[in-house]
Amino acid sequence: MYLTKEVKEGIFGKHGKSTTDTGSAEGQIALFTHRISHLTEHLKKNHKDYNTQRSLVKLVGKRRDQLDYLIKSDIVRYRAIIKELGLRK
Repeated sequence: MYLTKEVKEGIFGKHGKSTTDTGSAEGQIALFTHRISHLTEHLKKNHKDYNTQRSLVKLVGKRRDQLDYLIKSDIVRYRAIIKELGLRK
């Protein structure tokens, strides 16, 4: 599996408040971004995998929802996570 416990702890440790803080918006956005990049690479090789394509679209929507929540609640945190992950709107 590409997403082991150590990888998740690293993502949440880097972008969240701690390695066990899985509820922070920044940590979830970072996790979604990691999963999106993995699925994108998979779809480059397997372009007819429609189930993965649907999962990718759902993940992008979830990440967008988290980003929308963050922009409404705290614009500074939003700008920081956008810059840190290299996302753009």
